[in-house]
Amino acid sequence: MCTVCGCSDGKASIEDAHGHHHDHGDGHEHGGHHHHDRGHGHDHGHYHHHGGAHDHAPDEAGLLDCGANPAGQKIAGMSSDRIIQVERDILDKNNRLAADNRARFAADGVLAFNLVSSPGAGKTSLLVRALSEKASFAIGVIEGDQQTSNDAERIRATGVPAIQVNTGKGCHLDAAMVGEAYDRLPWLNGGLLFIENVGNLVCPAAFDLGEACKIVVFSTTEGEDKPLKYPDMFAASSLMLINKIDLAPVLDFDLAKTIDYARRVNPKIEVLTVSARTGEGFATFFAWIRKRMAATTPAAMTAAE
Repeated sequence: MCTVCGCSDGKASIEDAHGHHHDHGDGHEHGGHHHHDRGHGHDHGHYHHHGGAHDHAPDEAGLLDCGANPAGQKIAGMSSDRIIQVERDILDKNNRLAADNRARFAADGVLAFNLVSSPGAGKTSLLVRALSEKASFAIGVIEGDQQTSNDAERIRATGVPAIQVNTGKGCHLDAAMVGEAYDRLPWLNGGLLFIENVGNLVCPAAFDLGEACKIVVFSTTEGEDKPLKYPDMFAASSLMLINKIDLAPVLDFDLAKTIDYARRVNPKIEVLTVSARTGEGFATFFAWIRKRMAATTPAAMTAAE
């Protein structure tokens, strides 16, 4: 069980370099040049709390705050202390594997970004637009979805290698999945790795994949208060890309309010506006990437220049 949301991961399916899927089960060992303990430590199940006696009541405004207890959530039959311990065990194991991934990326001189968003914000379209530009360094993509290889196929159409990870009933990528998918990509020596996470603004915030940073893609169609509704994701992200900025005039979108809300939960978050449809803002986004590469992988930047 993922105690962030109670999702059941089941078996993930990860493509090889030829687009063939392989099941990824708990505790399964994989070959290749790198070895991980692939167990996720998830106590699978999906819990809902219906009926019965509540230990608290809605406030005068009608708010029933199930996240106000020490565990930050309520799961029937589990105490707050038990929820906290289960979540700590799950995240500790994931963090160990994320550290392995981070060491591998560093050894390869690879800068990895974890792209997160709600469904439909435009992560894949943004990547397709960005990858259509010719780069002088290697780029690879790991695509996360519950089902289908549609997004990986769109990425491959640009000429960039992509590995699809289908999480089944799982709502997020974890470090073990990313480690195995990275094994199946061509060597990205001194290059970039984009990890496109499952569309979900809740669970991916808690799972480190070994990335240099999270980039949250926010769409102008989502409403300005999304950072306040899902603060953990915006607090965990280093950059907010406001996509579909070309639609802002017809949506009465308030850019200043969106940025203000995001910085209430993360004063240090950087903000860029882009349009995957028109290409607006991509020159600035590329400059941001080059700056991160120069700080992380100077050898790669020298080659790129």
